[in-house]
Amino acid sequence: IVPFYDRNELVTTALGTVRGALLQGAILVLLVLVFFMGHLRSSALVALQLPMAALATFLVMGLFGMSLNLMTLSGLAIAIGMLGDGAIVLVENAVRLLARPKDAERERCGVMCQAATEVARPVTFGVAVIIVVFIPIASLQGVEGKMFAPLAYTIGIALGCSLIFTMTVIPVLASLILKPVPVFGGGKIPHPADVVRRMYRPHLRWALDHPWIVLGTAAGLLVVAGALVPTLGTEFLPTMDEGSIVVQPFQIPSVSLEQSLKTVELIEKTIMELPEVRHVVSRTGRSDISSDPMGVGESDTYVLLAPRSEWTTAHTKEGLVAAIREKLATIPGVEFGYTQPIQMRVDELLSGVKSQIAVKIFGDDLHELALLGDEASEIISGIRGAADVKVEAVEGLGYLQIVMDRQRSSRMGISFAQVRTLIETAIGGRVVTTVPEGDRRTDVVVRLPRWFTAEVENLRDLPLSNPGGARVLLREVADFEVVEGPAQISREDGKRRVVVELNVVDRDIGGFVEEAQQRLHENLVLPTGYFVTWGGQFEQQQRAMARLRVMVPVVLVLIFILLYLNFRSTRPVLLILVNIPLALVGGIVGLKLFGLYLSVSASVGFIALFGIAVLNGLVMVEFFRNLEGEGMSRLEAVLEGAELRLRPVLMTAATTALGLVPMVWASGVGSEVQRPLAVVVVFGVVTSTLLTLMVLPVLYLRWGGDASAVRVGKTSA
Repeated sequence: IVPFYDRNELVTTALGTVRGALLQGAILVLLVLVFFMGHLRSSALVALQLPMAALATFLVMGLFGMSLNLMTLSGLAIAIGMLGDGAIVLVENAVRLLARPKDAERERCGVMCQAATEVARPVTFGVAVIIVVFIPIASLQGVEGKMFAPLAYTIGIALGCSLIFTMTVIPVLASLILKPVPVFGGGKIPHPADVVRRMYRPHLRWALDHPWIVLGTAAGLLVVAGALVPTLGTEFLPTMDEGSIVVQPFQIPSVSLEQSLKTVELIEKTIMELPEVRHVVSRTGRSDISSDPMGVGESDTYVLLAPRSEWTTAHTKEGLVAAIREKLATIPGVEFGYTQPIQMRVDELLSGVKSQIAVKIFGDDLHELALLGDEASEIISGIRGAADVKVEAVEGLGYLQIVMDRQRSSRMGISFAQVRTLIETAIGGRVVTTVPEGDRRTDVVVRLPRWFTAEVENLRDLPLSNPGGARVLLREVADFEVVEGPAQISREDGKRRVVVELNVVDRDIGGFVEEAQQRLHENLVLPTGYFVTWGGQFEQQQRAMARLRVMVPVVLVLIFILLYLNFRSTRPVLLILVNIPLALVGGIVGLKLFGLYLSVSASVGFIALFGIAVLNGLVMVEFFRNLEGEGMSRLEAVLEGAELRLRPVLMTAATTALGLVPMVWASGVGSEVQRPLAVVVVFGVVTSTLLTLMVLPVLYLRWGGDASAVRVGKTSA
């Protein structure tokens, strides 16, 4: 037995794509550490955190029975850039303390304890905040929950492990291998950090001298980003290229099995004419699954493709599907749907149909439903982006109707019960006795051969006997007529319904459904008691977004509470939360630049940005307040704190962003689902960091504490 379709190949390829992106991201993170820290011992110490936390994550996942799959590896890829954040802050603080003359002669363990103690609270609260922001993802239900909840769990486990190592292992190792290194303010400074510092300080001074220009620019960027949101388009999830195609031929319900197989064979030969096609295998009809039966007029044709490098007809999957659609359009009497093996099952799980969108019309009369379905199909077909529009076949199946003439049967002495028993026995069979076999009993059924009952004339000539013993043919007491009747009667929640199913191409699903709903509302007249619902990916998208709309505000409240517990003051908490909308700017711009839609995947990226933005602001504001507590003025604290936090802020941002850059440019199987998430995080981290370094110091200088204590003056004075 040779399998013609093996999902293991798809799974292996998709995991390989994510593993490759994860490895590349880890390498970029290590290069960033060396570049910014400019000190091999410090870089090696932070770099050691990554494999330790990753291995611990795998161990904990194993204890909880979690598998390595596309989404758990994606979660680790998101977390890989954040695993070293706590270690970066701690090591950078330790190096700063070691470089101070008053600490140079202190016992190394004492210095490390002080370094860890100073950053313990902000680092712990920062990790807690990031874990909390993923609660909405972990709370998703249905298909989206099955997909993205493991991602949230993996990130939480990874960050928890990294926090434990940061507070326990890293200080011990730092006390053993770190040596005093001059930092900002004296001595020879590592080249990259020195260059960045010298570029940053004059810009920071300018920003503090021109606060309203800085704040106005930030507000303008927010307005621009807000204006871009309606133009993004929405969808449930990006379509993952599975490397194969499923063509779904739909023939008339009354087609014979022989004719259906001939048509499917013609379809297979037509598809095989394309050089990109390796194999074509079809399955026609299915009765073995009661919840998903298929008539003889329905088929699933699996099209297995050659490697992308061998394609000549088209260079994209969409182009190849368009070529197949064009070739099959010449076959009369057949409607086609186009999907992929796994996508077909997911769509069917979502809405009961094997297409992206299902328009369900409910009512009582089957004929009226069929007419409404045809009318809705015609309206939808005229909307840009509609493809493979077809109506569920609820009529058109041929039935043999046998109508007994009671007057003739009475004259000939034939009863209705005799006719019914004869037809039942001839076609369906009748149990006449049972045969015992030990503890089992087997029914003995008498019926006529299938080949005999397949011909109407044979049924017409079936004999009956009247009480007088005369022989009467069935045709003499009954009329035979072939009529059209229901092909199937579908119900949902006890109501009859017909489905118009379709796919959307070259357009976002959210925008398409919005326009289609408007068109149907204006042009489709529904009788009293009839109504329309929408299913498929759009329904899941709406459900996921509705849940996020509830959970995200709840999480923001939790973040506020965590930050308030840390600062015991409302004002610094509000300053930190300002970072969140500033982070959204980059994510929105990134989606627009890459032509991506706002999906559940992109929403996960935005939620991840919440935590990253809050963490950056938390570390900086905490340091400002510590310096003020040491006796510095607010202006001095802002200048000194922003400069000293520059390197860890840039490093945490760069490691997070560059850890996901490989996912932005990945092109393998499975990359489509991760790309929106990666684009949002990478671009969002860039804008969040830039605005944090410029806007947050301005806000803190003016509103960081008691308004009466703030002295506003030129910083250059």
